[in-house]
Amino acid sequence: QVHLVESGGGSVQPGGSLRLSCVASGSIFMIVAMDWYRQAPGKERERIARITSGHSIEYDDSVKGRFTITKDNAKNTVFLQMNSLKSEDTAVYYCHMMGYATDRSPGDEYWGQGTQVTVSS
Repeated sequence: QVHLVESGGGSVQPGGSLRLSCVASGSIFMIVAMDWYRQAPGKERERIARITSGHSIEYDDSVKGRFTITKDNAKNTVFLQMNSLKSEDTAVYYCHMMGYATDRSPGDEYWGQGTQVTVSS
């Protein structure tokens, strides 16, 4: 069983910064990729950043240049540094992982419970 726990959400004024963290724990043999998704009210969940085991990084255009995804492999932790926040960044942010629980299990995906980010003056 793999568990993802996000932290770091909160309320901030436009132009401010927040840093989200996501710790993966449990039975983890290999992490293929870790992502940050977000879901705003009335909208579909969208992927905004990805970092792979090969250190490949992708960003959605909406956050490119403002958000930075990094990871600490030793701690199975992924971070999302969010700068220059805008009101449209208000959403629930979810951590997502693709990987293998054991060397014999099929690949699977896992989700965190989400953390609220509110950008408002």
